[in-house]
Amino acid sequence: MKLIIKNGRLIDPANNLDGLLDILIEDGKIAAIAENLMSADAQLVDASGKIVCPGFIDMHVHLREPGFEYKEDIASGSRAAAAGGFTTICAMPNTDPPVDNSVTASFIVERAKKLGIVNVLPIGAITKKQAGQELSAIAELIEAGCVAISDDGKPVARADIMRNALEYAKMFNLPVLSHCEDIDLARGGLMHEGYFSTIYGLRGIPAAAEELMVAREIILAELTDAHVHICHASTRGSMDLIRKARAQGIKVSCEVTPHHLTLSDEVVGSYDTDTKVNPPLRSSEHIEALRAALQDGTVDCIATDHAPHHFESKDCEYELASFGISGLETAVAVIMDQLVKPGALGINQMVSLFATGPARVLGIDKGSLALGQTADITIIDPQATKKVNPNNFYSKGRNTPYKNMELTGWPWMTIVNGNVVCREGMVI
Repeated sequence: MKLIIKNGRLIDPANNLDGLLDILIEDGKIAAIAENLMSADAQLVDASGKIVCPGFIDMHVHLREPGFEYKEDIASGSRAAAAGGFTTICAMPNTDPPVDNSVTASFIVERAKKLGIVNVLPIGAITKKQAGQELSAIAELIEAGCVAISDDGKPVARADIMRNALEYAKMFNLPVLSHCEDIDLARGGLMHEGYFSTIYGLRGIPAAAEELMVAREIILAELTDAHVHICHASTRGSMDLIRKARAQGIKVSCEVTPHHLTLSDEVVGSYDTDTKVNPPLRSSEHIEALRAALQDGTVDCIATDHAPHHFESKDCEYELASFGISGLETAVAVIMDQLVKPGALGINQMVSLFATGPARVLGIDKGSLALGQTADITIIDPQATKKVNPNNFYSKGRNTPYKNMELTGWPWMTIVNGNVVCREGMVI
């Protein structure tokens, strides 16, 4: 099968490409990139007015399978990813059972091959049962297809266990993804600790609960000379710590989420449980610091922390509601509308944060449009405007604080392995 994408603005930060260029796809691979490409037997995709990018990668997704399929499963999650413009997603291990062995990891790989319409890469658990006491069989997890290890959702409280994980992972050049949270400081908290938590009468989670653990992980990364990746970094202090560590040559990377870049703790005053997320939505000073870190290169990638929940776990009192936002289908539009459109982030930077950056962090052969590369491609329509309607989500999770918000700049087409899997929000 041949496919030609014509007339679009091609942006590929990995290869310093930005211009009106066509792409020829043959047998699932990128065969040519040039002006005015022609092929009589190729299907034509007219991308006039669109932005053609390397396939977007979300390295932090909760697909819930196995064990919590009523919240999400690999089939629904991969369709949500395609609708959101993602060609590759990484499945976090906090399932039931957790992905702490090769059997469970292999199950996810096989289910993804059978039911997924985007690339699904498993992430293995750092510790057995995510209990934080004993390392998982990391070599077996890698052999089964895991591209990183993490106990996301549960911080590894013991420093000796995290040190051992970093030392072990280093032998395989594997990143260790850390959920940075001091449980004792955060315990019982419902939102960011600050002015608005006092006004709203909700117990707060201090920024220090995250920053203490970020500091520890940086110290351990320096000690072991291993790669630690900070998940969903959300505070000014975290950015300062990561920036200084990188300047010293310590192997630390980080991600931020669309919601931490665009929503402040003030919105919690609606007591809408879709604003309840961990780490919590922060105050404006933290949002400004995160945006500055995007600009100066401290942040490696944008990841959704897609956390779908069943209706009943959000349709309750704020204190009882589950933490999490369903983010796969809105992430690109939120960043386009809230950051790119007003000029707070360049479009090339955005593409790098969604494609080049996560591929580099994970060490996977994706995130570029090089000749011979698998044709995973995301095409964005920067002029498309529509309201967020969670009732139309492919995800089982409808828990989004962006509901009814009108956003401009949506994914127009998602191509995986040379095949069009989604067009204008409709999965094919």
